[in-house]
Amino acid sequence: MTGGEDTAHGAATEAVERPGWARELLEHLRPAGRDVRRVVDWLAGAVRAEVALRDGAGELLAGAPLSLDEALAADVASGRIASAAWDGDGRHLRMVRIRHPTGACVLAVSRGTPFDRHASDVVTHTAQVIELLLTAHETQAAGVRLLRATADLRLAILQLLMVEDTVSARRVAAGLWPGLLDAETACVYVLECDPSVRDRLAAECIERTREEALVVRCPAVDGHVIVLGPREATAGDLRSLVERHPDTFVGGSVWQSLARTATAYGQAVSALAVARFRPDKTAVYAERTHPERLMDPAALRTWAARVLRPLDALPHHTRAELLATTRLGLEFTAVATAKILGVNRNTVRARMDRVESMLGVDFGDVTVRAVVHLALHTQINLLDGQGAADSAASARCLTELLSGPAVASWAQELLGRLDDDPRNVRRTLRTWIAAGANAERAAQTLRVHAQTVREHVRSAEPVLERQLLAAGTDLYEVALAHLAVGELEQPFFAGE
Repeated sequence: MTGGEDTAHGAATEAVERPGWARELLEHLRPAGRDVRRVVDWLAGAVRAEVALRDGAGELLAGAPLSLDEALAADVASGRIASAAWDGDGRHLRMVRIRHPTGACVLAVSRGTPFDRHASDVVTHTAQVIELLLTAHETQAAGVRLLRATADLRLAILQLLMVEDTVSARRVAAGLWPGLLDAETACVYVLECDPSVRDRLAAECIERTREEALVVRCPAVDGHVIVLGPREATAGDLRSLVERHPDTFVGGSVWQSLARTATAYGQAVSALAVARFRPDKTAVYAERTHPERLMDPAALRTWAARVLRPLDALPHHTRAELLATTRLGLEFTAVATAKILGVNRNTVRARMDRVESMLGVDFGDVTVRAVVHLALHTQINLLDGQGAADSAASARCLTELLSGPAVASWAQELLGRLDDDPRNVRRTLRTWIAAGANAERAAQTLRVHAQTVREHVRSAEPVLERQLLAAGTDLYEVALAHLAVGELEQPFFAGE
């Protein structure tokens, strides 16, 4: 009778205790409490024991270090046995194997009193909870790694397109996004937002475009998201997205071939500057009359090939790499170019230094940069200089190209917009360009303050409808206009 009463009392006590510890244990599965270390600490207090969680190699993951029979622990970790118990020297030890996606762990519990049913149940259920938490953590970590790898892959595709390697870009994209780059042309869009919300904006871009566009977190500007869309519907998708987000803007390029992705990117950035002042926060690059379109195409093509001829002796892949880097390097800073291409900025500088040396020029001269920029983009726009060497056009030089009636008229009209400014902004701009776009040097020549030079140049931007303080296509067109009207000295090229 007595034994029966004790047994009944023990069962009743267990029935009262079990819901309490079980509820506490389940609390650790809530999103705010998912921490394996906290579970191990809780187990130590629940069964009044020392607890250690070790990985398969014996490294301590949580809890306190315990002296274990390493051979026995290895058997449990490898799965030869699922659990083990050991008593001796006043200690009572339990080891339980915990499986998870990337391996197995060993949960070791050591206490000074024997394991009763209550303690054994707590250890068993705690091991199950730890297994769930480790599995969830591994799954979440795998998801994060997958997202990161996918983002890196998108960036790699964009970088390949930036250097005109469309074949490799299509091969890389085919595995995850079949058909994404099947189109011959696409538009590039640049969205600008607060850097703190860029990841969320990029995710919404992917969702909104139904993964039918290439969405990349810009490696050069923290608040930019680059979207390359081969579908016309992409523009509407992004416009509706911008409408729902305050302080978010989007600039888009005109349609370009995939090989001209770098050009399209530059257009999108230029349009973004306009979008910041538009009520709808969007803008598309406005096609305007570019000087190269006013020149004889055959003559321009042959001239460009002659200017770049010193590079023809290089292996094809080396030449393409140097030219692609130089094209971007003339549009952006070395740091930004390096991030876009995924190389070191010293690599960018070294490649451009090599091009400088082979062409026999100095990229510190804005007119030199403008002329090289014209030659490089001529090779893209006019099919890489497929001109007949013995044609009449082959005799043309840059002076003749710029002296044509159409180019001269364009240059006079463009620069003539500045003539009404009583501050003689036109002279300031010309001096500033001749000084390598350096306000301090221009100020010394003009005997004014450097800030005055900057203000004059800045005031010329809306009149000319071109960005001047940021080096790029706009500045180079203005430099060519000065060359065309004879207000700047034409640079000398070894290939001409």
